[in-house]
Amino acid sequence: MIGLVLAAGAGRRLRPYTDTLPKALVPVDGETTIMDISLRNLAAAGLKDVTIVVGYCARAVEERKDAFEEKYGVTITLVHNDKAEEWNNAYSLWLARDQFAQGALLVNGDTVHPVSVEQTLLANRGPGILLAVDNVKKLADEEMKTIFSEDGRLTKITKLMDPADAFGEYIGATVIEASAAAELADALKTTFERDPNLYYEDGYQEYANRGGEIRAATIGDIPWVEVDNHEDLAKARDIACRY
Repeated sequence: MIGLVLAAGAGRRLRPYTDTLPKALVPVDGETTIMDISLRNLAAAGLKDVTIVVGYCARAVEERKDAFEEKYGVTITLVHNDKAEEWNNAYSLWLARDQFAQGALLVNGDTVHPVSVEQTLLANRGPGILLAVDNVKKLADEEMKTIFSEDGRLTKITKLMDPADAFGEYIGATVIEASAAAELADALKTTFERDPNLYYEDGYQEYANRGGEIRAATIGDIPWVEVDNHEDLAKARDIACRY
């Protein structure tokens, strides 16, 4: 199993930081970036082969690759998304299909969370796909919300849901088992070919609609944040300094 980081997005709502950097390289604790936290967590969870999908300002990641490898004891493979500024991340994840065919622990490159998330996912592995879900946080419209059946399988994942109907929020961390990889890759391809602006979570929905097994691992009451804007960045800086 490998570590996989999606870090191709432009992060326009974080300008001026992202005028010259991808969102994943925005500092959140001194010189420590979101990417540092992602790599540190994956390495601490025992995942030393890491693929990073890059796109916007990819050169900034390329320039730090050797330093990241040395600092965290990982081997990094870069996958380039040539449509990062045009298409959404269903395509980004599909581009890494050869890598996640080995099985992968995926983390979004804009999420600050403790290593307990990775540890929880790895401790609850099963067939198919396993999502890290926060079922404690009060939900609003922007969150990626989920519903699961009585037997624990994903039935719906979307932002476009009444928060009152949701089980919890998917926080941007997933275990993809090798046995699920080929079907997921095909579901992702179907998704971005239907609409290149769709999320990879829409690919998860396609996979589930086809009968694929997706379950939840709840992360408990822990501090974490998805960094989309300056308010989120302030929260990330408050959280990151505690790790």
